Amino acid sequence: MSYRLLSLLGFIFSFQITHSQVEQELNPPDYIKTITFQGQTNESQLPILRLGENLLLEFDVLNGNEDDFYYKIEHFNYDWTPSQLMRTEFLSGYDNQRIRFYENSFNTYQIYSHYMLRLPNERTRGLKVSGNYMVKVFNDLDELVFSRKFMVNESGVGVGVAIKRSRDVKFIEEKQSVDIVINSNSMLLSNPTQTVNTVIIQNNNLNTAIYNVKPQYSIGNELISKYNTETSFFAGNEYFFFENKDIRGANSNIQFIELGDLYNNYLFTNVARRNRPYTYNPDINGNFLITAIDVEKPYIEADYAWIHFSLLMNKLPNNQSVHVYGNFNNYAIDESTKMTYNDKHSIYEVPILLKQGFYNYKYVVVNNATGKLDEGAIGGNFWQTENDYKVVVYYRDLGGRYDRIIGVGQGNSVDISN
Repeated sequence: MSYRLLSLLGFIFSFQITHSQVEQELNPPDYIKTITFQGQTNESQLPILRLGENLLLEFDVLNGNEDDFYYKIEHFNYDWTPSQLMRTEFLSGYDNQRIRFYENSFNTYQIYSHYMLRLPNERTRGLKVSGNYMVKVFNDLDELVFSRKFMVNESGVGVGVAIKRSRDVKFIEEKQSVDIVINSNSMLLSNPTQTVNTVIIQNNNLNTAIYNVKPQYSIGNELISKYNTETSFFAGNEYFFFENKDIRGANSNIQFIELGDLYNNYLFTNVARRNRPYTYNPDINGNFLITAIDVEKPYIEADYAWIHFSLLMNKLPNNQSVHVYGNFNNYAIDESTKMTYNDKHSIYEVPILLKQGFYNYKYVVVNNATGKLDEGAIGGNFWQTENDYKVVVYYRDLGGRYDRIIGVGQGNSVDISN
């Protein structure tokens, strides 16, 4: 084989790697609701597992057809481009199997089937390597219905996380900065400025994650990152919340209830807080929990209700829209979350079909032309806001074929300092 041909093949290969498409999660159609995805730490979205730990994916299908669904698992690089590994290199057993475990709802106005996928199982016996993964769910026509990301950690290094006020004076009242110390006593990290990548995630929301954070300098076995602007996030505000575990009676932040084909829960009208003083209000940082009173199995006995959200605010220009935002739908923005303006009452409002439980949510503004989202346009950004942060450390040795996750650290801004 000639040198010219080898060079051409090398160029094509490197071009494909460089220009690989970043994989995005696909959100489900309207008849699939309440996707919960958790590892042994009970996170309802974006689980980060240790190698060998269990994973549970659950979702409801509201069409009453008891459809068949199948799942596949794929491995990705740190930036969510496809990895070079063959399926047999990262998966023990096989996937592309039917999800066999489901139960139908019991004693509910809204009929649904509740599906459960546990990993590992007797067919998919486990994952062999660390890194980024995605589970994809298909219908019986082999059409992709939805997908969800998760991560597997092999815990090779310690990761220290400290939350600071922004060092940029312009944003000192609005942003929080994340400082990172990677302790590599237990493993040798060669050429870390080239081989180590770090991703920072705020409140389990990959849409706002900061990628490609490199160590600034090292002291002994510690790799340290203390950037001024590169690792800072807008702090946002505490989430609103409601609870409707008793679907027939008014609970936390529910004003009144009506029964039609399904229950309708009308929340108290919220107000914009951008220009108001910050007030601490404990939340679960955008998450949600399915719960219902007087039932043994909430996953099939909790009912669905139309939750009527309303926001008192002046009407925005036509090129902007207001959406309800939270982990209840994996921070997705679509027509179901879009609010319409009621000129008579000067409020934005929208009904969203949700399963009984405890929910966090906020309101965000979206530019209709660009799709750009502004989380602080309505709620404001306050440095005091309590947020969760996860720091995921990836390592690819020189000549390595995939990005290993060698450590995960967590921090919370309740301990923020200057």
